[in-house]
Amino acid sequence: MPADPVFRLARAVVFAAVCVLVTASPAEAHTSLTKAVPGQDSRVPSPARVELTFADPVRFTGVVVLDAKQGHHESGRPQAVDNRVTQRIAGVLAPGVYTVGWRVVAPDGHPVTGEYRFTVTGAPATGPKPSAASATAQPSAPVSTSPASPAAQPAARTSSAGWWWVGLGLLLVAAAAGGVALVRRRRRA
Repeated sequence: MPADPVFRLARAVVFAAVCVLVTASPAEAHTSLTKAVPGQDSRVPSPARVELTFADPVRFTGVVVLDAKQGHHESGRPQAVDNRVTQRIAGVLAPGVYTVGWRVVAPDGHPVTGEYRFTVTGAPATGPKPSAASATAQPSAPVSTSPASPAAQPAARTSSAGWWWVGLGLLLVAAAAGGVALVRRRRRA
């Protein structure tokens, strides 16, 4: 039977492809958020910017800062330098819950997205200007982190574009179609 070796070869190729795709870990190739300021679930005064740090250098970045009514609070485009993305915030944020949403392209070319929330407890501290002695001990821009705060935790809900699953589905459909074609050939012979 000349079709028998072809059928066995096709079956072996499909089996090998499925094994490779099933055991591959798609998240290993993508970057992840390693730090956010303000941090996830943090309670801070109105920040001047959002800083996101990723495990790998990123490109084609997009960052949004949304209030509870989905109003935007970004100022200009995000600035990406290696693995750090900075998004300036327009004006002073009113007290409330804000969502930071981001989309970057990882070194492997896959887009990675995520979001997290933080709460603004009030406007940035304003008052008498600090004396020269205390001015050197304070940062020049309001950046809020605390040692045990969630700022060092990765942001919630990260994902890749899902193309890996689409490719796996297409491979399985192609394998099934090839199997049906081989069975039909065997019946005709």
